[in-house]
Amino acid sequence: MRIFGGIANVAVSDADLLAAHAAGDDQAFATLLRRHYDHLWQVARRTSYSPEDAADALQEALLSAHRTASSFRKDAAVRSWLHTIVVNACLDRIRRNRARPTVPLYLDDGDEPQTERNYITEAETALDVEAALEALPDDQRVAVVAVDIEGYSVREASRRLGVPEGTVKSRCARGRYKLAVLLGDLQGPGNRT
Repeated sequence: MRIFGGIANVAVSDADLLAAHAAGDDQAFATLLRRHYDHLWQVARRTSYSPEDAADALQEALLSAHRTASSFRKDAAVRSWLHTIVVNACLDRIRRNRARPTVPLYLDDGDEPQTERNYITEAETALDVEAALEALPDDQRVAVVAVDIEGYSVREASRRLGVPEGTVKSRCARGRYKLAVLLGDLQGPGNRT
């Protein structure tokens, strides 16, 4: 019989396990996940467009639940709380994928890529962008990365960064302007892409 936060694991409720985890018990969250993982995986799989997206969203959701366990309000069931976190993570991933759509590399079932890629140019451009991002002040770089690269909404970036939405917007605007100046040679007809 295992003890979680001084409670025997015979009939420990989900809420007690979550409270024990929030209090520092290193086994309580794992026990909670063993109880609900299959259900949460099925939720992620049904909500996502691909197994890969489902796996990524589920991982993000579980990390979020692990970090925010102390903020759980006992007015809902733990399973419902976890379910909601998983659904929201899946929807966030879907929104990010729509904001940055991908182009398939292959036409139909053929073996030829749709376009020829210049890997050297892509690597040079990536290095230029990375250097430009590093040249930004930390607050602007973090805001630009959160919104423009990671795909978070301004509201979510605000919450994650712990600053008002207006601050995120202004930091992004100033950062984008500096990036445009720093990366000006990549724009226009003479760019390398």
